[in-house]
Amino acid sequence: MFAPTPARLAAPLCAALLLAGCLDHPVKAVEYDKLSDVDEGFPIAVNKDVDILFVIDNSGSMAEEQALLSANFAAFIDVLEQPDVKANYRIGITTTDAGNPRCPTSTPEGGRLGLSSCKDRVAAAEFTYLDEDFSFACDDYCTKDDTQLTIKPTETTRDGEKKPRAWLQNIEGEINVEGVDSMVEAFQCYGPQGVAGCGFESHLESMYLALAKSSDPQSIQNFGFVRDSAILSVVFITDETDCSFNPKTKEIFTTNKVFWDDPLTDPAPTSSVCWRAGVTCEGDGPTYSECHADNHDVEGNPGAADEDAVLLPVSKYIHFVESIEEAKRVNDMSAEVLISLIAGVPAGYEQPGGPPLVYADSDDPEFQANFGIGPGCVLANADPLLPPSTAIPPVREREFAEAFQVGDERNLYSICQPNYAGALEAIADKIRDQIKPACMPSCVLDGDRTTPQAEPNCKLFDVLGDGTRHEIVPCIAGKDGWQAPANETVCFAELVDATGKQTKYAYDDLSDDCKARGLNLEFKVVRPGSAPAGSSVSATCQLTDDAAQDCPMM
Repeated sequence: MFAPTPARLAAPLCAALLLAGCLDHPVKAVEYDKLSDVDEGFPIAVNKDVDILFVIDNSGSMAEEQALLSANFAAFIDVLEQPDVKANYRIGITTTDAGNPRCPTSTPEGGRLGLSSCKDRVAAAEFTYLDEDFSFACDDYCTKDDTQLTIKPTETTRDGEKKPRAWLQNIEGEINVEGVDSMVEAFQCYGPQGVAGCGFESHLESMYLALAKSSDPQSIQNFGFVRDSAILSVVFITDETDCSFNPKTKEIFTTNKVFWDDPLTDPAPTSSVCWRAGVTCEGDGPTYSECHADNHDVEGNPGAADEDAVLLPVSKYIHFVESIEEAKRVNDMSAEVLISLIAGVPAGYEQPGGPPLVYADSDDPEFQANFGIGPGCVLANADPLLPPSTAIPPVREREFAEAFQVGDERNLYSICQPNYAGALEAIADKIRDQIKPACMPSCVLDGDRTTPQAEPNCKLFDVLGDGTRHEIVPCIAGKDGWQAPANETVCFAELVDATGKQTKYAYDDLSDDCKARGLNLEFKVVRPGSAPAGSSVSATCQLTDDAAQDCPMM
């Protein structure tokens, strides 16, 4: 972090500084007499925007899991809406169905985002599988159909046009759904995806398509979902292994039977094709020392080149998300894309020293024939007369998620649990940890040292794509928080209270992070709508020539 010193700053000066986190390169020290002398601003990311993509398995075995997701979703939203977080978040929902030759009657989302009440999809038989009704996954938590729900028109930074979007969002406390009391209720109606989707799940390809379409103006549902400077989180909920296949080798599901359980007698492939086509395990079995993603060619040979693999290589998806992460680091060098799985790992797997993920053949021949491996986790049914719930251990999707693990805590959680609150809260906590306060990374001049709090001299600007700047006006302090003046679409506030006792309101207190670094100023940008397309935010502040006086704890 660059911190001014008397030797470096012979007189008060203004500098454009990165607000989100520490500055990783020095600011050029130039003397100015007043703020208007500063012509250049440094682009910043106001890091409270969060884009969350849920990729939900909608195959025939996922009713209980979707119901649990609804039952426990408040644990996720409560973190994002905490008073000290108040994330400006979007939630996009798609399924693991990206199409497959074995599923000619399903309607694949192919990464398409969508909002329709599960009540309407119950009526369309999307919660029926093998003639069994699983509508409880919707009806237990949702009471409203699409006629009772309205998506309010909103803008995006991509098009600037107000229209209903295919995602949920909460921006500055205003949600885009009418007819519900909370975002939890909205998700409980829009989140359950039914059980009529393809059983050859394409988790990774569905994610790829959903995110790629966000940049495609031809995608009516997805375009504009991902914001350039927003934190991005992807959450998979599934009980099977990834089967994202190469369209050029789709015959492995029809005429090429090399990966089938019994090529001579099986009338159709099972999900074991996905395991054999994309995984190699070490050891003789029935318990393996490890299993890893592997490219297989059309003849079944492992170690194939990426272009010859029958399942699309995991590296495709890692490189794609890495490119998104690198683009976000232009404005925030510490930006991380967050990936989480609620999948077939044992309960407690995410915890340090948690139980290992065991890869072993099933002692049930039918299960082995269906999936190619034994379960990664098992949950006993509350009704002893019913079979337990099981999930296949992840490999391809596990390796993808592990490539984006942040810190030492695993980002995989068990789907074989009677309660998902802990997993959802942990996932949301990791998002919260990425929402960094906009501390001014250098000590600003206190314009009036007779008052207990700092009196900074700063200006903020929206910098448009053509380089022009529009000054952001100061917010108005009211009893309910910061508000933009009449006819203004954005404002900024200066948080300066280091003790919580220096000013009238608690909402202008410095965050613990800024205080711990000894800084005397934090910014908050309030923007009820979308930022101008292609814009960034820059700041100029008059810095102190006496840090010992103005920031004694630095």
